[in-house]
Amino acid sequence: MSLLRLLVATLKHPGIQFLKNQDVARKVFLQNRLCVSSRATEPFPSGSNSNYVEEMYYAWLENPKSVHKSWDLFFQNANAGALPGQAYLPDCSSLLQSHGLTQTAYKAEKLVEDHLAVQSLIRAYQIRGHHVAQLDPLGILDADLDSFVPSDLITTIDKLGFYGLHESDLDKVFRLPTTTFIGGNEATLSLREIIKRLESTYCQHIGLEFMFINDVEQCQWIRQKFETPGVMKFTNEEKRTLLARLVRSMRFEDFLARKWSSEKRFGLEGCEVMIPALKTIIDKSSEMGIEYVIMGMPHRGRLNVLANVIRKELEQIFCQFDPKLEAADEGSGDVKYHLGMYHERINRATNKKITLSLVANPSHLEAVDPVVQGKTKAEQFYRGDTEGKKVMSILLHGDAAFAGQGVVYETFHLSDLPSYTTNGTIHVVVNNQIGFTTDPRMARSSPYPTDVARVVNAPIFHVNADDPEAVMYVCNVAAEWRNTFNKDVVVDLVCYRRRGHNEMDEPMFTQPLMYKQIHKQVPVLKKYADKLIADGTVTLQEFEDSLAF
Repeated sequence: MSLLRLLVATLKHPGIQFLKNQDVARKVFLQNRLCVSSRATEPFPSGSNSNYVEEMYYAWLENPKSVHKSWDLFFQNANAGALPGQAYLPDCSSLLQSHGLTQTAYKAEKLVEDHLAVQSLIRAYQIRGHHVAQLDPLGILDADLDSFVPSDLITTIDKLGFYGLHESDLDKVFRLPTTTFIGGNEATLSLREIIKRLESTYCQHIGLEFMFINDVEQCQWIRQKFETPGVMKFTNEEKRTLLARLVRSMRFEDFLARKWSSEKRFGLEGCEVMIPALKTIIDKSSEMGIEYVIMGMPHRGRLNVLANVIRKELEQIFCQFDPKLEAADEGSGDVKYHLGMYHERINRATNKKITLSLVANPSHLEAVDPVVQGKTKAEQFYRGDTEGKKVMSILLHGDAAFAGQGVVYETFHLSDLPSYTTNGTIHVVVNNQIGFTTDPRMARSSPYPTDVARVVNAPIFHVNADDPEAVMYVCNVAAEWRNTFNKDVVVDLVCYRRRGHNEMDEPMFTQPLMYKQIHKQVPVLKKYADKLIADGTVTLQEFEDSLAF
């Protein structure tokens, strides 16, 4: 009672009338100034209300729940020895908790944190999804040299904890940020569906490197091309055309292997998809107005390109294998896989005239790169093509040479110079995952052979060469990118080399593990034909007839 008498005595000091009726405690609680005002200046109830307070105190002693919670806290603080002017000001968090407001605030904060976590998760896939993409047709190597799995990609359920999320959050619905197109026409998706769509876009047979580009519009353009649901669809006619081109590519190599088995030809076996890839780029470019394509490439696959892309007469190619042929009888006398070709024809896909030129290239692989750019620049100059809308260049590379030869880096740095630019080049890398006999881990320091292209903000599209439809889609996008932004772009065909460096080498001596797997590898033509036969796009008889030419 001594404490109560002290309180009552204090209440008798003159001041502002604070408590007016029996509901005064609730009014005190509802006033926001309780939580924001200084305790030293807050008035305490005047003496006229001391009887009321005393009666409430006795009631509280008998049953603490008989008074409002704010008064319950007041009497608790007073009994604990708090000064009267401070005892009636309860801790704000306790007050809020007594009305369930703390829990509501916590839920709101958690909701914001979860949405931010989902945005971070989406960005992680956009930046690092390519590290876990299924790019190697052999399934024994990582396409890059960083074999680690990024901790911010949800490869297992327990990794949700990296973002403060849990398995119970998988069915919660989240609003998608404006930096992704995985929702299509939907603005919200469940976390489970978000992860599924991100994995489908970034972790399958296409690995995208583009988030280092410092132009938001360009990043958004790429995201829309690859993230939009159902975007990679082909008609039956397009699939049949792709199959026919694969047949021509593979049958050409088979014929040379049977007819001249002991001749060096640097065949394309293991990356036969390069032929339909180049034809797709040319078709798309022709559709967008290109009239002249200038190409440069190393010797691997050159004979196939000459036959099936440039359309050099087969008789001219085959006569190169005749040992009786004298140098004076055909061209410069250089070996068959160094020579070039110039040909003008009608593009069947667009029914437009197109001129194709393959520049001759000596054995020093990438030496042709600046030559192609110079020839393209000259052709654009004489045609008055200042924006590169009529003339373009395509450069093909081997993976080891692309990473190892300085002329590649030097040529990239010419790409945007006003006096040298050709308004964008499409680079196609035949990534055999081996250089001559050298394992990539002993050949370069960068994760990918294509990392040199990052210096000029060129997007890099890695693709599994055993998925022809993925390759075709990537090539279409690459052609559109070059036409839209007039900048370089790289298509990295991750494949393998079925034979040695040339047909005379035995690769089992230097790479036994890789070539044991390669010998078991089903050719891409058979894989794709089986797929189309299974879904009814072609019949078995049609496929067999296509092989009989």
